[in-house]
Amino acid sequence: MATPAAQAATSARTAPRGHRPGLALTVIAGSQLMIVLDATIVNIALPHIHTALGFSYSGLSWVLNAYTLTFGGLLLLGGRAGDILGRRRVFVAGILLFILASFLGGIAQSSGWLLAARALQGVGGAIASPTALALITTNFTEGAERNRAFGVFAGVSGAGAAIGLLLGGMLTSWLSWRWVFFVNVPIGLLLVALVPLFIAESDKQPGHFDIWGALTSTVGMTALVYGLIHASEKSWGNVWTVASFLVAVVLLTAFALIETRHEQPIVPLRLFSNRGRASGYIIMLTLAGGMFGMFYFLTQFVQGVLNYSPLRAGLAFLPISALIGVSAQISSRLMLRMGSKPFMIIGAILATTGFALLARLSASSGYVGGLLIPMLIFGFGMGFLFVPLTMIAVTGVEPRDSGAASAMLNVMQQVGGSVGLSVLVTVFATAQRNNLAKHLAPQVALSNAISTAFEVAVVFGVIGLLLTFISTNVRTNPSAPVEEQPAAAMAG
Repeated sequence: MATPAAQAATSARTAPRGHRPGLALTVIAGSQLMIVLDATIVNIALPHIHTALGFSYSGLSWVLNAYTLTFGGLLLLGGRAGDILGRRRVFVAGILLFILASFLGGIAQSSGWLLAARALQGVGGAIASPTALALITTNFTEGAERNRAFGVFAGVSGAGAAIGLLLGGMLTSWLSWRWVFFVNVPIGLLLVALVPLFIAESDKQPGHFDIWGALTSTVGMTALVYGLIHASEKSWGNVWTVASFLVAVVLLTAFALIETRHEQPIVPLRLFSNRGRASGYIIMLTLAGGMFGMFYFLTQFVQGVLNYSPLRAGLAFLPISALIGVSAQISSRLMLRMGSKPFMIIGAILATTGFALLARLSASSGYVGGLLIPMLIFGFGMGFLFVPLTMIAVTGVEPRDSGAASAMLNVMQQVGGSVGLSVLVTVFATAQRNNLAKHLAPQVALSNAISTAFEVAVVFGVIGLLLTFISTNVRTNPSAPVEEQPAAAMAG
């Protein structure tokens, strides 16, 4: 699902313009939309995929996690690749790999085949996505113009999850589940053809790749998510559950040690020395878990409780897509005067309120009162959050850390979404078993379990809200000299 992402890196000079900035932004935002919506486009198609390829219940959840874990786990390496090899070159390579993986997913004949294709899609997205927003610094000048581009990009990234649900419902209803993958092929090829015409290349920077850091972090997070999901299906004491958690602890510890000793780590720990940036990362980590859970569980609710068709289920999420884009534009325009902190506080309050209202879902809840109003409140809040979080992540970063710093917010969105969703799925599955043991009707058991999961999402939201109060207040002054921007951008 999706984020937005803050993969751009600011520099100490004015970035050169592309030949046509408007078209350049269209290409960049279009590619990011294609990548982000793939986190959710398969959600509504999951029942059809389950039937066609014989997935088990637990295996089906990996259709989502295989993408988000490789995507989030390798984003930092992709950001570094853009810095070292050239952002436009890496951007095109990532899109081409994404296209290939999408085609392979569309023709999949088994569950293992599809999961491998989804993982490969994540790799392609991890290569292309960190450079997508970073290319804005190559094609737009610092100040108001770049802020407007950030606003468009953040709105597209934030709305991608809802658009994916809508498009998935349309393609599944009108064609087949395979077209949720095939649709990327013509779009991706068109974008690749347009890139050389409108996107300027960035300067290359010397450096090395932290391969071991990327592998230990990705496999470690995969083991953690596997353990959580396996616990929901079996038990916390199951040997495979315990083994998965042990592997996660070992690999994530190794990752931390590698990052402290590597000459050019993919996660320079000095990035977290800035209070505002560190709090922004954790805010996204916590709220993304609730956001991924919202789309995952509500797609089940509208089809399993309200009995919506796939198309109608997709349309049910359209309003939130529009509202995220609107509120992202509002925050991008007013941040120049008000700074980031007011929008982050209001956004976190609204997002948490949305979770709290969804925690009251029941089998008798209707669409407007039960789903639409909470989703609109949540969407307006997340639109307020995306642009400020983006600006915090990319402001005042040294050029040597540009790839890592600019990719980190999106990493937090994807990893936080995967881990948070796994926690919520574990809570949901436990509640579902208890409800069925009480011989409740299937729809009642499902809706009660979903509401229980949203109670935990409220906790995620509260943690994010508390962190907004200790965050710094970012202001970007378009009239200030570019050399002064990094020093002036952070106002406590």
